[in-house]
Amino acid sequence: MFIGILYLFLTFVVCFILVHIIKLAYIGLLSVKKKPEKPAPAPKPEKPQPKPEPVYYIVEKKRAKKATYSEPKEIKFKK
Repeated sequence: MFIGILYLFLTFVVCFILVHIIKLAYIGLLSVKKKPEKPAPAPKPEKPQPKPEPVYYIVEKKRAKKATYSEPKEIKFKK
């Protein structure tokens, strides 16, 4: 019984280490590869910028508060 648990633990540790070694080797390969340099793009002739269009804002007029209020209305419900 004990030997089975030991083998299970050792298998897990070996697989864990192998996976991480492979992962680190792959990351190392990617960092070693040099990316080809792109040639600098040729400068394009500049076009005159169009005149900016005017911006219009919608402004809401604030309403003044009422100075006096009417008497409260009584509401009656039917039974």
